[in-house]
Amino acid sequence: MSEYDETTYDETDPATEDVTAEDESYSTGVPGVTVEETFDLDGDGYADSTVTADGATFVDSDGDGQADGVAYDVDGDGISDELLIDADGDGSFETAVYDTDGDGLVDTYESDTDGDGLVDQVSADTNADGYVDQVTTDTNADGLADVVATDYNADGLVDEILVDSDADGVTDTSLVDTDGDGFLDSVATEATPEGDSFQSQTGQVI
Repeated sequence: MSEYDETTYDETDPATEDVTAEDESYSTGVPGVTVEETFDLDGDGYADSTVTADGATFVDSDGDGQADGVAYDVDGDGISDELLIDADGDGSFETAVYDTDGDGLVDTYESDTDGDGLVDQVSADTNADGYVDQVTTDTNADGLADVVATDYNADGLVDEILVDSDADGVTDTSLVDTDGDGFLDSVATEATPEGDSFQSQTGQVI
């Protein structure tokens, strides 16, 4: 199991400043060719208002004059590859979104699901198909991952769940879909290493 960095998000982030609309156009290095970067955090199909200041792009998705997201261009290529999101509008950023491989697609989401200021869930697109296929969760706030759910075949259903229930860093329960039908049908524990058969009620969706 892997250990999380204790990432915190400052509630006094400058994203609480007023936001006004501004177009973002970046040179691609090819004469006469630019890229316009847009954001749609609320998924309504319309580009959110943005303004850029001090190397950051502030995104106002609901038009209330307060930033719901702050995007950063970490590698300096003119396209944002790190985005902090305040999804619930409480003034603090509980989710950080990253393009870790620089392909222009988001592949990692770090979330503070319990509001304690620490990352406790990481969702990742490991095969660059645009869909999350692994979710790692720290359920007991000890800073260590204790549940890992993985979709290995990119069908949107969980193929394996690994659980470290006693926080010793070693998986002690694994649930597996052995026949690829979308249902977890085998369980192995420290007590029953060979696994017992069972059938879940519904397919597990990431």
